Amino acid sequence: MRIGVYPGTFDPITLGHMDIIARGAKLVDRLIIGVATNPSKSPLFTLEERVGHVQREAAHISNVEVVPFDALLMHFAEAQGASMIIRGLRAVADFEYEFQMAGMNQQLNSEIETVFLMADVALQPIASRLVKEIASYGGAIDKFVPTRVAAEVRDRIATNAEK
Repeated sequence: MRIGVYPGTFDPITLGHMDIIARGAKLVDRLIIGVATNPSKSPLFTLEERVGHVQREAAHISNVEVVPFDALLMHFAEAQGASMIIRGLRAVADFEYEFQMAGMNQQLNSEIETVFLMADVALQPIASRLVKEIASYGGAIDKFVPTRVAAEVRDRIATNAEK
């Protein structure tokens, strides 16, 4: 059985993420979406909320499983029995970072391949960070994230602004 891991913070999950999930799921028998804690970022949503968003949005893809993790990616991938890590690329800047990470991961475990998928051209500019910034200024984010996620982002930003 070929198992792939698609890691990320998914804060929030975007249509670009969904594109990579759908396409990545075709490459493996089982795709594990690893939702990372990533302490270097200040997430808008809790880990549990992000896991729930990804589960809900990917529920229609039968070979996808969503698992939270707080570990070195290669340790997580090994624990899942993965043979590949799937990463999405949007631009040259992504490639430079991802290329370095793939090299480090290969040094940690050369048995797990990193596979890069280019985001759909229409979705390439989408980044979770930008979605949150646009929403924080009252901009429309509906064409960047799933419908329910857009509403949840707007609600969370409004709640945070009230504090």
